[in-house]
Amino acid sequence: MSWQTYVDSNLVGTKKITKGAIFGHDKSTWAISPDFEVQSPELDALLQAFKDPTGIRANGLRMGGQKYIALKCDDRSIYGKLGSGGIVAVKTNQALLIGLYGDGTQPGEATKVVEALADYLISVNY
Repeated sequence: MSWQTYVDSNLVGTKKITKGAIFGHDKSTWAISPDFEVQSPELDALLQAFKDPTGIRANGLRMGGQKYIALKCDDRSIYGKLGSGGIVAVKTNQALLIGLYGDGTQPGEATKVVEALADYLISVNY
């Protein structure tokens, strides 16, 4: 299965995630939704937040040009909220998964989708 298929089917295809992306820890793009623009400084801040979430806790998390309020930040998962939507970012051994969700999705539904894909990738050493 291609990396783009994971984004198209396992993330966005669930209808719980509106935009998704998979990056390497080196910030290389493995797969991304066509309408999802992620800037390098946004990725830098997100990757840094897995080590030290102080910055995003104080100033919020920017992704795709939007500012999210950080809700959960640890060395595996970062969750953020923007209005009735939000962001779920999960770091695996080699990848960084990002899923955005909108109005019609409960945070727990979006979290389950992204975390499940992360669990699978970890199980196959990614």
